[in-house]
Amino acid sequence: MQAVSTTKDVEVRSFEIDVPEEALDDLRRRLAETRWPEKETVDDQSQGVQLATIQALVRYWGSEYDMGRVGARLSAFPHFMTEIDGLDIHFIHVASPHDDALPIIITHGWPGSIIEMLDVIGPLTDPTAHGGNAEDAFHVVIPSMPGYAYSGKPTTTGWDPVHIARAWIELMERLGYTRYVAQGGDWGAQITDVMGAEAPAALLGIHSNMPGTAPPEVSGALATGAPAPAGLSDEESRAFEQLRLLYTKGIGYATEMNLRPQTLYGLADSPVALAAWMLDHDAQSYEDIASAFAGNAVGNLTRDQVLDNITLTWVTNTGISSGRLYWENTLGFFDVKGTTVPAAVSVFPRELYHAPRSWAEQAYPKLMYFNEVGEGNHFAAWQEPELFTNELRAAFRSLR
Repeated sequence: MQAVSTTKDVEVRSFEIDVPEEALDDLRRRLAETRWPEKETVDDQSQGVQLATIQALVRYWGSEYDMGRVGARLSAFPHFMTEIDGLDIHFIHVASPHDDALPIIITHGWPGSIIEMLDVIGPLTDPTAHGGNAEDAFHVVIPSMPGYAYSGKPTTTGWDPVHIARAWIELMERLGYTRYVAQGGDWGAQITDVMGAEAPAALLGIHSNMPGTAPPEVSGALATGAPAPAGLSDEESRAFEQLRLLYTKGIGYATEMNLRPQTLYGLADSPVALAAWMLDHDAQSYEDIASAFAGNAVGNLTRDQVLDNITLTWVTNTGISSGRLYWENTLGFFDVKGTTVPAAVSVFPRELYHAPRSWAEQAYPKLMYFNEVGEGNHFAAWQEPELFTNELRAAFRSLR
């Protein structure tokens, strides 16, 4: 597969993935020398990542997992670098063999990476080879956010979601795309929403699998601990309670990285610390990942897939640099961002909260697609690549 040519070739350069064997040898050594604490004093995950789960992960990582997988999987796609606002931005760029394909930029989240999106590249770019139709083809651009994987690590402040959104708009212009769409989940959802608020002429529409739909009165109640606003429907009340649980108990990792990301030195020094930190994102995703390491993968979220992502973060030493995005951010995770372009929303059943259609219609004045799917968690593209691909095909069909 070849990348689409650019209008500013001098500003975009090819990039080769290189995972040094000495880095993998060092990783194996550190895993073998892990000093373990005692078991948690409860029989559930209420104290965090359980000892049995992390020990099963480390046993597999250190003795059975193919450390060469990450480099091999990534090297199957064309990679590029370009400097935007003084920072190197790494991205995958794959052209569709179909001439009328629609360009799309897809943004990952934390603790994810471009690894989340690898299995949707083929179906999106070449749908006829994956049970789809040529008219649903996309040219795919998947950047690594600043501080993640092979993108540059900011050395000054200012790389917040708004800055990243503007950099992505510049990237798509630099690649010569005069009409395109954008997609995101987690941080990618925030960035994509902001792109929709910036509303460059070339951006036809957006899709989110973690939409920012909480009305101001809901966000205010959540921030102050006030009761739910009066007049919420049953569906809206459920969403409010899901968000309240997140704000009070569900995002401790986000609080730490929002306040003191530099303190997390263990993420750079210990692969086990990094793995545990990355596993403990949300209760439902953790349950699925723990199930995988107990021998029962849920969807595509296998042991190898999980370790591909952690290994990439380890070998690029981006545990702390990726976490600084939380410190930079001033936007509410689930708040309305002011998107004005046509928007599509897919609600996966094990997402952090179930966005009600009523809120989505308020948040996105040009809501063109809303669908609740039957499977999948917060890592939608990663866990359910076929469902995710079908959602994007359906969501953007009217914009072609």
